Amino acid sequence: MPIHYKKNLAVFDDVVSVEDAEDLLQWCQKNPKAKADFSACIHLHAANLQVLMAAGVSITVWPHDQPLATWLHAAMDA
Repeated sequence: MPIHYKKNLAVFDDVVSVEDAEDLLQWCQKNPKAKADFSACIHLHAANLQVLMAAGVSITVWPHDQPLATWLHAAMDA
C-alpha cells in the first residue's frame, strides 16, 4: 500500500497511483487537519495532488526525490 494512514498523518511511499486517490479523499474528509509525509515518495499521480490541494493538507516532510519535491512545491505553494 503506497499510502499509510495514521491518525492525522498520511505517509506516502514509493509510487502513488490514480487508484489511491479515492481512499485519500475519504481519509482527508474524515481528517480535516490532515498532514502528509512525502519523504519516501518518488511519484505522485496528479489526481492525488488535486485531492491534497482541495483538502488543504499541509506537508510536514517533503520528498527526498528532488524533481518530485520541486513539482509539489510549485503546486502547493502557489
